[in-house]
Amino acid sequence: MPEGHIVEFAVNGGTASGYLASPPDGSGAGLVVVQEYWGLVPHIKDVAGRFAALGYVALAPDLYHGQSTVDAEEAQHLMEDLDWGRAARELGAAGHYLRTEQSVTRLGIVGFCMGGALAVVAASQTPVDAYAAFYGFPPAGAADVDAITAPGLFVFGEHETYFSVADCKAFATRQTERGRDTEVVVYPGAGHAFFNDTRTQVYRRDAAENAWKRTVDHFTRHLDD
Repeated sequence: MPEGHIVEFAVNGGTASGYLASPPDGSGAGLVVVQEYWGLVPHIKDVAGRFAALGYVALAPDLYHGQSTVDAEEAQHLMEDLDWGRAARELGAAGHYLRTEQSVTRLGIVGFCMGGALAVVAASQTPVDAYAAFYGFPPAGAADVDAITAPGLFVFGEHETYFSVADCKAFATRQTERGRDTEVVVYPGAGHAFFNDTRTQVYRRDAAENAWKRTVDHFTRHLDD
């Protein structure tokens, strides 16, 4: 799997940082990978590396600016203290970095949990060619999601407890009626964070493998030349 490293990119007159994983032979497509509420932990770096192994230049911004945790209570506090407006701007700046400094010609964004919701917020505010969200959707009023024109994919477990699958399905129906390819997949028996293979108590291998395949297929259709 490709080795990654930390890079800095410009945002709002300052800088932010993230973990960059690049394919060995270069690529015309890039992905912004958005962290869960734990922070920029090894799992998210691994996901970026998996995308890089498929040929994408993957950048996972560090939205907590150096902080991360394995403690759920601390992660909740970090998420509650996060300025989502700032985070969305940093995600947009990460995409700009990929386009300008890494010379990607097509751009996608994918996020997990809190990062899934933030990926949708970012897709409503910055140009992307495709997006995907794992068990995340913005609460009402957090973003003008109806402004999104890019094709989207959402995956949830049947026992989702943090985000509204019903609201996401209603959004997908509106998008489909507008001719904007948007799919919601719900995995029976799975719960929140079923893709995270570092959390054995919630990881569901069958659902995770199928969700990964669907996500790769989604980006292949919409990002690859």
